[in-house]
Amino acid sequence: MSKSFLFGIIIFSLVVIGGSYFLIAGNKQKNSSTLPVVYSLKDKEKPKAEIKVSSKNLGDMKVSEQKSEDFIVKNVGNKPLTLFNISSSCGCTVGQIIIDGKTSEEFGMHAQSDKTFELVQGKEATVKVTYRPYVMPVSGKVDRQVFIETNDPENPRIEFKVTANVK
Repeated sequence: MSKSFLFGIIIFSLVVIGGSYFLIAGNKQKNSSTLPVVYSLKDKEKPKAEIKVSSKNLGDMKVSEQKSEDFIVKNVGNKPLTLFNISSSCGCTVGQIIIDGKTSEEFGMHAQSDKTFELVQGKEATVKVTYRPYVMPVSGKVDRQVFIETNDPENPRIEFKVTANVK
């Protein structure tokens, strides 16, 4: 092999390694900027999540069915409320966030959210919880949950539960 060919391979490798480093470092910096503002219980100004109903009964269901229920989260505080790390108790249950008519992708046990959703003072979000018994077939009474973390120091983790009788 010629010296110029080896020199070219070395330069190319350095460019690829350097570019990879900046891509990875850039993503880490981007993600850290989306972390929610943290408040303490002592703060006079802070977000406050209001949830009037956190559990609903889907009734009787066939294993082949799918049912959903909507829950409302409202920011009654005076600082922006951030919703993040959305997950579920089972692969058969997913949650979605709906704000201003825009619906997020589904988040669940195996597809946790890496997104944040912000509610300014007085703003509401709908949390849609969908249960699909056919994903993990069972029969009888079941309880499934969707979990959402918040920057509300009084409600750092919210749980929405659906129950059903699967036949």
